[in-house]
Amino acid sequence: MPTVTWNAQPDKLYALAMTDPDAPSRADPKIREVHHWLVGNIPGGNVAEGEVLTAFIGSGPPLGTGLHRYVILVYEQPGKLTFDEPRICNTMRKNRANFSIAKFAAKYNLGDPVAGNFYQAQYDDYSPILSQQLSKDKC
Repeated sequence: MPTVTWNAQPDKLYALAMTDPDAPSRADPKIREVHHWLVGNIPGGNVAEGEVLTAFIGSGPPLGTGLHRYVILVYEQPGKLTFDEPRICNTMRKNRANFSIAKFAAKYNLGDPVAGNFYQAQYDDYSPILSQQLSKDKC
């Protein structure tokens, strides 16, 4: 799990999402977005104490799909939330595709992000390892 920091207020709760909007490729993003990480009810900036909705998986773009953007967004929550999202472990591919961070934020009244960042990645030796890891339909 990566380290993520932002100017968090200790008495606030936050939600964090990491998505790939370029699936299966930037030229043909028909299954955008794929979420790689989703955590809610994060107290202050302590991500490890948050409620993991989708366990973290790293970047692993398929061969021949070019550069993918990976976007990390943090939202301040209006209070403690009860999430009805399916829980996804780090061995599951199911329920990761066709995600919309905009719809998720609207559903939980999160407003605009308070922090964000992104990076780009392309196929490398880790991609087939990640693909093999994501072989289960449930945890």
